[in-house]
Amino acid sequence: MTVVTVYVVFANADEAEAIGRAMIDERLAACINILGPCRSIYRWEDRIETVVEVPALFKSTLALADTLIARIADLHSYDTPAIVVWPIDNLLIGYGDWVGESVG
Repeated sequence: MTVVTVYVVFANADEAEAIGRAMIDERLAACINILGPCRSIYRWEDRIETVVEVPALFKSTLALADTLIARIADLHSYDTPAIVVWPIDNLLIGYGDWVGESVG
């Protein structure tokens, strides 16, 4: 089993928490860390936008990553949310076991 982190940016903390709780309830993620607000600057529909967003880190497995991404995208308020998978090269064995037991 391979543990991954799924990075997602949300419109606000309430959305991050609601979707995070749903992903844990559906056993697609073992955990979500909701981080503090950040300022994002990006191009959208040919304009440069500046907004405050809330990044979050989901812990899951590589086997569930595609399903987790699709489910988050279904629930997300953005048309094209930032959802990316970061591999984890090394981790505490007990932590990996906990993630595996918490999902699936």
